[in-house]
Amino acid sequence: MATKRLARCGAGARWRCPVAEAVSGLEFPAVLLNTSTGAIESEFHMYVQPQEHPILSEFCKELTGITQNQVDQGVPLNICLSQFMKWIQKIQKEKKIMFSTDSQSNSTSEAKACAFVTWTDWDLGVCLHYECRRKQLRKPDILNSWIDLKATYRVRGWTDKHFYPHSPQRLTAPGLTRQCSVSQ
Repeated sequence: MATKRLARCGAGARWRCPVAEAVSGLEFPAVLLNTSTGAIESEFHMYVQPQEHPILSEFCKELTGITQNQVDQGVPLNICLSQFMKWIQKIQKEKKIMFSTDSQSNSTSEAKACAFVTWTDWDLGVCLHYECRRKQLRKPDILNSWIDLKATYRVRGWTDKHFYPHSPQRLTAPGLTRQCSVSQ
């Protein structure tokens, strides 16, 4: 199960973005990937309406590629999480998969192990955690365990330079110097 970019603006601890968008999740996508075949077996995707600051800055729109219309047609986070959990329950039954957080009573001998995979801990460990706490929502237990793919590569000696040819200090997006700063 791969997830990506719950928080598309401020997607890293080194970035300080405008308060209006620093923690808000704008997009909630996930795919069920069969690691044996490489095939995507199921997809979930929703845009999340920013509730406190509903108008996206030009910086965030350019950084993420997300439009104002997309988030305007999105749903509040609580509805998104509810829909996501319905999708998870459906694919668990259809595909006979289980997560590490599933109780043994819910598993069968033919159930296949499944895990969330993210690029860093930001999406599930920081953004979603604080966004749920701030909005007094219960973060689904199933989202408390994941594989940090970036950390896996780091153990093998890979660094950000292998994935990003330009360091964040050299980004030249319009408005970057006015709206975001890099902290060391």
